[in-house]
Amino acid sequence: MMMCRRATQLMSQRLDRPLTWRERLSLRFHLAMCGPCSECNRQFELLHDAGRRYAPETQGKDDGDT
Repeated sequence: MMMCRRATQLMSQRLDRPLTWRERLSLRFHLAMCGPCSECNRQFELLHDAGRRYAPETQGKDDGDT
């Protein structure tokens, strides 16, 4: 079974790149068995979604357009 450290690495990488089918399957199995990692995954997704919603509002503000 996958260790929690590897699971959290895959959760993070999944937000940046597509996982291989083997990685997806292993992660899905681990999340089904591990409550703390399932909660961590939920939090990763929440932060990613919040960042995606925030990003359009900040475009152009960092380069002196304010």
